[in-house]
Amino acid sequence: MTQKFLMCCPCHFGLESTLRFELTKIGAEDIIVQDGRVLFRGDYLVLAKANLCLSVAERVLVQLGEFPAYSFEELFQGVKKLPLENWIGKDDAFPVKGHALDSKLHSIPDCQSIVKKAAVERLKMNYRTSWFAETGSVHQIQFYIRKNICTIYLDTSGAGLHKRGYRRNSNAAPIKETLAAGIIDLARVRSDSVLIDPFCGSGTFLIEAAFKALHMAPGLSRHFAAEKWGCIPSDVWRNARAEAIAAINRDAKFEAYGFDCDPEAIRLTEENVRKAGVKPRIHIEQRDISDFEPIENSITVCNPPYGERMLDIQSAESLYRIMGYVFPADKAHPCYVISPDSEFETFFDKKAAKRRKLYNGMIQCQLYMYF
Repeated sequence: MTQKFLMCCPCHFGLESTLRFELTKIGAEDIIVQDGRVLFRGDYLVLAKANLCLSVAERVLVQLGEFPAYSFEELFQGVKKLPLENWIGKDDAFPVKGHALDSKLHSIPDCQSIVKKAAVERLKMNYRTSWFAETGSVHQIQFYIRKNICTIYLDTSGAGLHKRGYRRNSNAAPIKETLAAGIIDLARVRSDSVLIDPFCGSGTFLIEAAFKALHMAPGLSRHFAAEKWGCIPSDVWRNARAEAIAAINRDAKFEAYGFDCDPEAIRLTEENVRKAGVKPRIHIEQRDISDFEPIENSITVCNPPYGERMLDIQSAESLYRIMGYVFPADKAHPCYVISPDSEFETFFDKKAAKRRKLYNGMIQCQLYMYF
């Protein structure tokens, strides 16, 4: 019987249901949705698929254990009881980082030191050595102490999953890839959809929509920390990648149109769609928002510049008025706009059919949905 273990994927607040649906598609079991994260069980193949295929998860963590930690002694003993040797080899590196919130143990450096010391003691007992060179693959230990309960994780992803590998360059205010993918999902982009982004910036919405429509796993162009772990057979990753490549829908009728008034944004978008491997599906043109022309049965998704980001408040309000004038924002032309401006609907002059609270970085926004 294949061993299954507990994993956790953090995500943007508001995208938990999207993440849950994606997890069901890769064979995850016992899925539990919590605020800003989703827990699930699976084997090594599910771990690999989660890294490769999840579009809105921030990373994939193996949850090793959870225990009360009111004192450094409890923290030490709690970590020392965990089966770290099942994951970390004798020569592997195991750095420690973490967070503490509303807890008696609040000094991060002290907690790091205790967790590291406990991990060393646990591995000493199993490998019968007093020295660890840590020259092998990296197994990042993470601790999270909240209200005196400590959870210990191993990070299988390495770099955050928003780093797809296609956006080495971006403009002044890019939207995070994982958030963009969640908005694309909420916009119900399908394999035969036509998508428009009139403020395409560095092309993130266009690329994430193409990934979704063509069933392209967003992690295919990058590598993950756990690919180097000795405890995971290499054929697991090989099989997961082969399965993801076989799932690509090359017959999809999806098309996207990206516009921006900034020639540098157009250059960036062209470069990024090429790197992402979706160039044939995406048409890019320098065009001002006032020249916007709707396409029948298209979906408009955008992240317009706004006061806290690139424009002063007055300019942003003027822009929203123009958008309201040129966007039909009706059933035949659904429209999804993310903005931190609570007065957006007033200037856009149309009340949203639905709104959803999301965070773009540290900025609280609303996704205004017209359909």
